Amino acid sequence: MHRTTRPLVIASAFGGSLLIGLLLMFWALGGVRGVTAPVAIGGPFQLTDQNGAAVTEKSLKGRPSLIFFGFTHCPDVCPTSLFEISEVLRAMGEDADRVNAYFISVDPERDNAAAMKDYLSSFDPHLKGLTGAPQAIAKVTSEYRVFAKKVPLKDGDYTMDHTALVYLMDRDGQFVAPFNLKRSPEEAAADLKRYL
Repeated sequence: MHRTTRPLVIASAFGGSLLIGLLLMFWALGGVRGVTAPVAIGGPFQLTDQNGAAVTEKSLKGRPSLIFFGFTHCPDVCPTSLFEISEVLRAMGEDADRVNAYFISVDPERDNAAAMKDYLSSFDPHLKGLTGAPQAIAKVTSEYRVFAKKVPLKDGDYTMDHTALVYLMDRDGQFVAPFNLKRSPEEAAADLKRYL
């Protein structure tokens, strides 16, 4: 009997620890705190696009917006995501004129308006690159719950670790959900058109 109960004890202990782990994960993500308002994503900001024009949270109103945070020295994730966003905008045809598409720098030290303009010349012309003073960037990354951290490199240079989500905001400037780029541009474009 001792031999048959031992596997049950092990399985029960594993199941119990798994349940506790899941509860802790849900609690950390805000799912087990009673009835509370969801964490707000977005808020007031004032940045400048690659042409020197001011862009604020009011610029989001009236059109759905795709917002991606990154930096021009990013080796892979940023150019890949911006290419995928460009493909979605291309697939939208004339409706792309009715969408905001923003690339917000998390590296204001290097990404001035001229650097953003040069970098974005390789992507869809609807994409606007936004930058600003370090305090303005810190404010918008905080409001969008974006993780961004400078990581020193051995050669004395640095790179940036950052959140790599594409934020979908509705016509009222309210966060909808992360926008899925891992599908065909045509499927993503059809999804985005639902918010026009």
